Amino acid sequence: MNTFAIRRGRGLQGRMVRWHLLVLCAMTALLVVVQTWQFYREARGRIGERAITISRLVAQLPLVYQGAQAGRQNPALNAQVNALRDEAEADFIVVGNARGIRLAHPVASSLGQPMVGGDNEAPLSGREIISVARGSLGLSVRGKVPIWAGGRAGSRVVGVVSTGYLMPQAWHLVAQALVSLLPWFLLALGLGTAGAVWAARRLRAEILNLEPEEIAALAQQQRAVLAALREGVIAVDGAGQVTLASERASELLGPVHPPAPLATVWPELAAVTAAGLPARQQNLELTLRGQPVLVNLEPLESEGPGVSGGFVSGFRDRAEALALADELTHARGFVDVLRAQTHEYQNRLHVLSGLLQLGRSEEALRVLNAEIHADTQFRQLLRDVQVPRLVALLAGKRERAQELGIEFQVAEGSCLSALWERHADTLVTAVGNLTENAFEALAGQPGEVTVLIGEDPEGMQVEVEDSGPGVPPELTQTLFAQGVSSKGEGRGYGLAGVCARVQALGGQLRHTRRSGRTVFQLSLPTPGPQRSGA
Repeated sequence: MNTFAIRRGRGLQGRMVRWHLLVLCAMTALLVVVQTWQFYREARGRIGERAITISRLVAQLPLVYQGAQAGRQNPALNAQVNALRDEAEADFIVVGNARGIRLAHPVASSLGQPMVGGDNEAPLSGREIISVARGSLGLSVRGKVPIWAGGRAGSRVVGVVSTGYLMPQAWHLVAQALVSLLPWFLLALGLGTAGAVWAARRLRAEILNLEPEEIAALAQQQRAVLAALREGVIAVDGAGQVTLASERASELLGPVHPPAPLATVWPELAAVTAAGLPARQQNLELTLRGQPVLVNLEPLESEGPGVSGGFVSGFRDRAEALALADELTHARGFVDVLRAQTHEYQNRLHVLSGLLQLGRSEEALRVLNAEIHADTQFRQLLRDVQVPRLVALLAGKRERAQELGIEFQVAEGSCLSALWERHADTLVTAVGNLTENAFEALAGQPGEVTVLIGEDPEGMQVEVEDSGPGVPPELTQTLFAQGVSSKGEGRGYGLAGVCARVQALGGQLRHTRRSGRTVFQLSLPTPGPQRSGA
């Protein structure tokens, strides 16, 4: 079920279509306004040209210029002009004398009245004009020309001819033009809507059918996850550019400002991934600023054939990983020891309980004394080992060996001074790992495991000897490398961790075959004086 309650019609596709329609309608309205204004200007210009042409023709009629020169009413003049008006389909043709008094007019009651509109000055001065003015019949486009005496241009002006078309005719022409464009507007609207739907679907497919709210939530979750991780995480695209870096990555790599070339940020990783990353890689050992790190690489899907999709890299300090592995090893070892002790003591208690129930108290006492003697003898062997945690580990391993049917011994004369308490963690890790490996080497068969601990002025030594078959020859040279093990996948980290910790203290870890037994030898140099507060 979708986590986000996005209402029907409020998704990305619906919003894109609505936004597109809104923009398209706004652009269409603006275009209509612009086109209307242009059509109005064109219609007014065409009507004006038509009006002034008619006025010129009327002004050349003998009856017109003779009547204007006489300056008196003439029914014949008015009748002829009105007849011409009907033929020209004009709204009015008005003839006035030199004083602007109407000599011809479509309305008989207006004859003899002054012409209205205030635009006679130019024609009475001998100039032709096209004007828009409001007369007695309403707002109109007028074409006005002067009437010359004798019909000869350039002579004396004796009157004016005004032909006009009322403005509704201009708007009628505009409406006709807009109606002719309406199908194209509707076609553009339909194509725009279809294009918006197609673009929205393509966009949703490109963003994995996620809504903007989902993308924003995922981005916030991604930032929170990266901030919570203690591993460094970087994302690299197919062009080798670092496009994302977590805070921890910036701490390990230095300031990273995406996009940044991987070859500059981390040259070694760039060289490893230069040929592409066909499959996932885990626990790859690289160096970063001189420090060993463990790197996991996860390839990303490519954008097309032959095009690299980049990868995501998670990396952590190798020392931190080994420290965590050691802690897990300790915990697992302690759990095994406690389980073995519980198991063995339960068995002993069951034996004692059974003997007592059978009335064999003397035999029960002998069993109890034998156990006490064995424990006392084992503790006597460890009396000179003055590192309590190491003693506790060996005691636990003895119980573990008894559970597995293995004879576990601490060599007589083992000793270790309290000076080595400061390296107790390393000793517990090393001895615990070596003894557990010795138990596993016996593969459930009866055998012997012996631990020898000693020290001299140059340092301390630990030997763990077992009667198992030994290290396979093919692993002899790489036994202490990480991931190398004869026990299958997912193993091979314990010895590598122990070796790293021992070498960090200046010691050595070796293995050999002696008298048919496998011997692992650990040596550490004598630690220097401990600094105050260390």
